[in-house]
Amino acid sequence: MFSVTVRDHILVAHSLRGAMFGPAQALHGATYVIEAEFRRPDLDASNVVMDMGRAAAALREAASRLNYRNLDEAGEFRGEITTTEFLARYLHGEISRQVEGEFHGGLKVTLRESPDAWAAYEAEVGT
Repeated sequence: MFSVTVRDHILVAHSLRGAMFGPAQALHGATYVIEAEFRRPDLDASNVVMDMGRAAAALREAASRLNYRNLDEAGEFRGEITTTEFLARYLHGEISRQVEGEFHGGLKVTLRESPDAWAAYEAEVGT
């Protein structure tokens, strides 16, 4: 399996409803490092998994929709608990739309809250 990974980062504010979230129930900031890993069993006709510049641009565009936003006030997240896992799936969908028709294979989006804690969402794109 071949892979190409690109990174970006975002800063968001949000609160997480529910006693299980403890102090994170209050409005707080979060800085996420985002990794988008594109995977294919074979290289394409140009001997690449995905053009790295195009992959980085797709991630940048998706990330820009969240960067410096209070997610509690974002209409598209009304009623949602914007956990790291939820945001990984959301960004996967946004990146998938960006590369539709250009990439066919696996995409794994990882959000790192710290060097010790992260969450990811993985699914096929373009199949």
